[in-house]
Amino acid sequence: MKDKAISPLLIASAFFNIYIIWGSTYLAVAYGLKSFPPFILVGLRYLAAGGIMLAWCKLKGEQLPETKFLLKQALSGTLMLVGGTGMIAWAEQYISSGQAAILVATEPLMFLLIDRKRWSEYFSNKYILGGLIIGFTGIFLFLRLGVAVVNPSPMATIASIVVLFSAMLWVFGSLITKDSKGKSSTIMNAGIQLLAAGIASAIIAFCKSEQVGFSFGNVTWQAWGGLVFLIIMGSLVAYLSFVWLISIKPPAIISTHTYVNPVVAVFLGWLLINESVNIAQLLSLIIILVGILLVNVPGYRRRKGMAG
Repeated sequence: MKDKAISPLLIASAFFNIYIIWGSTYLAVAYGLKSFPPFILVGLRYLAAGGIMLAWCKLKGEQLPETKFLLKQALSGTLMLVGGTGMIAWAEQYISSGQAAILVATEPLMFLLIDRKRWSEYFSNKYILGGLIIGFTGIFLFLRLGVAVVNPSPMATIASIVVLFSAMLWVFGSLITKDSKGKSSTIMNAGIQLLAAGIASAIIAFCKSEQVGFSFGNVTWQAWGGLVFLIIMGSLVAYLSFVWLISIKPPAIISTHTYVNPVVAVFLGWLLINESVNIAQLLSLIIILVGILLVNVPGYRRRKGMAG
């Protein structure tokens, strides 16, 4: 299906979902962590959302994709949702939701480092090279002046590095799902990804003994609210929008959600749960976003030239 055959309003709504709703999920995770261990939290989120999506597809009579696409969707979902979002939930035990979102904003920079086939093109372009240098300077300043000042514990630094690694795993997973759609619907593919991630999260939670001492009876209403928001808005709405958009738009365009997500997360964390924000963090965020903007300049120019 061509982009021009799709409603512009539908596309705009999908981008709103990955821009604003995804930005608010960092806060929802912080609420969920008040009672849930991290991998139990994300496991419940993915199992519920994935089960709902697959049940809907089966009710409509849709068949599972052929094995090769089924396995690729399961792998991409595990990389993006366990390696990506699950690790972020773990990290938010030690850093704020806003700090995590700022580090995830490096996703487009990670994309350039991982896409080895086009390194010669990337590293010969002054905008991309300059953007990478500026972007990673922002990361360095954030770790040294943002995290280290607000939370000087060693675990905060480790958690920050884990978030950076999770951004890389998200990029790996998104590249796999980009070419693994097959003939299945967007809802079917997203359901497989979520269910696979839920099973993987449950295994990790069990191996970490997160079930020891945990009781659903002790879960606060704030934590339940965070989980419900993550299931409905984070997965059924925003993640489904992401999977659909990445099937019709270039990954570099989809990754622009990283411009908005950290701003939303930092603002909501400060407004609703009094997360501290210092000048160094905001400066680092601006530097990272400037770097991301620069690395996307060649793509913007190319698309403008094609449109002309």
